[in-house]
Amino acid sequence: SSRFNSVPLFISALPTSSTLARTSSTYSTICSGTSSNTFRSNNFSYHIRSSQKNRSSKFPSFNMSTISDNKPSPHAGMRIALCQVHVGSDKNMNLAQAEKVVSEAAQNGARLAMLPECFNCPYGNKYFNQYSESLPDVGATEENCDSESIKALMRIAKKNNIYIVGGSIPEKGSDGKIYNTSISVSPEGIVLAKHQKMHLFDIDVPGKIRFIESETLSAGNQVTTFEMKDEGIKVGVGICYDIRFPELSLLMAKEGCQLLCFPGAFNMTTGPAHWELLGRSRALDNQLFLALCSPSRDESSSYHAWGHSTLFGPWGDVLATTGHEPDIVYGGVDLERLKQIRSSIPVQLQKREDVYQVTRK
Repeated sequence: SSRFNSVPLFISALPTSSTLARTSSTYSTICSGTSSNTFRSNNFSYHIRSSQKNRSSKFPSFNMSTISDNKPSPHAGMRIALCQVHVGSDKNMNLAQAEKVVSEAAQNGARLAMLPECFNCPYGNKYFNQYSESLPDVGATEENCDSESIKALMRIAKKNNIYIVGGSIPEKGSDGKIYNTSISVSPEGIVLAKHQKMHLFDIDVPGKIRFIESETLSAGNQVTTFEMKDEGIKVGVGICYDIRFPELSLLMAKEGCQLLCFPGAFNMTTGPAHWELLGRSRALDNQLFLALCSPSRDESSSYHAWGHSTLFGPWGDVLATTGHEPDIVYGGVDLERLKQIRSSIPVQLQKREDVYQVTRK
């Protein structure tokens, strides 16, 4: 926050997008002479005008922190990095890019790095089989892993002492089917979780987009979680379209997750309409942190990703985000804030399980 000199201030609230600037945790501006400045909060854009000509001692100093005192610090708690990378047709280059951004995230203090859906290959039915690999199960190490991409993640995790939610890659299953699968790896290079995309992206929006994943992919059937024991955090994993089904997020929250990670690749139709809305909704519904990580947008590719990787808080707020270019989004998973919110509005304790119930089968 910045302290203003004694100047008259005129503040008007203008509706705007709820998306916060990626690095903004406070609002600051400096007024000198006659100026006009705008800064953003979750729901409004505040327009501030000051005039040195009308300065009067009857106007006390104005501290911007009075507006932002009730705003959470987006970087408090365990640091997470959402790695919004460019994905091309060269798998080796994609893996090298993943190593670069995860290493940078670790150097900047992240304990968990997240990659986007299909981080090792282009997203599309014509690519899934071509780029598919045989993937290891939970507990596997580099010594008993045949996957080039997962071996790379294991080495990166060990080298940087960091947890990795490995976006997703096409998996060639032992049953001969192709799955869209996310592997999470510990700092010791051990597979902690394996999630096969449960809900396939079969949509047809007339005049906009038609995509039928089930033409190539098969659906998984497991709810996926893992524990960061040294951080005291339980993480749930879904992939992209999985976020549209609130029962899955509810189940992961019910099983103790404080953070949900959804690597995704929304498009230019569904992204602007639903990306942020779904992230805020699932985070608010379950009073937890939720991360969405997308590839960056490549206008030359056949599929244009929305980008805008974002970390949401348990208040349903946007803690950190970005645009559509390659970037690393940093934010914090603050368990103390989560505890305070759940205590203040204890919906987790007020559910009517005598009337309704969501259970894992």
